[in-house]
Amino acid sequence: MKKFALLLIMPALLMLAACAADIGANQYDSSSVGSVTKALKGTVISVRSISVRDSDRSAGTAIGAIAGGIGGSQIGSGSTAALLGATGGALLGGAAGNLAQKGLTSQSGYEYVVQLDQGGVVTVTQGNDVLLANGQRCMVLYGNGSSRARVIPYNGY
Repeated sequence: MKKFALLLIMPALLMLAACAADIGANQYDSSSVGSVTKALKGTVISVRSISVRDSDRSAGTAIGAIAGGIGGSQIGSGSTAALLGATGGALLGGAAGNLAQKGLTSQSGYEYVVQLDQGGVVTVTQGNDVLLANGQRCMVLYGNGSSRARVIPYNGY
């Protein structure tokens, strides 16, 4: 029975680890490959370091509580001990799952404020895989082919 419980816990923990989304400018979802996006030229007028967190950690809490409850129910040999173990395991597992998802989904990034050549100012937040500086020429990519905007260096004319 204990091996069965471990077989249930391991996939739950792996699912939790997969919750961290890639937020970098160089990360694309496979559905956006081959799609057309719009691009606007501009100049970076402000760069600010940011922290990106997932505000909904309910999946980590739920997965941890389930895994902890299953593991805790294996403690003891009577129904009362199993019930107390499951309850304690669910509480501890839920707290641990919440903390684990918080750590897995917290990432650093940058907020870019861009003065567009055609007029107007836009702000884009993204991961830290592409770093641009104040005054640097850039392209803001956005639109139908991508679910999010990106700022990348502009090396054109």
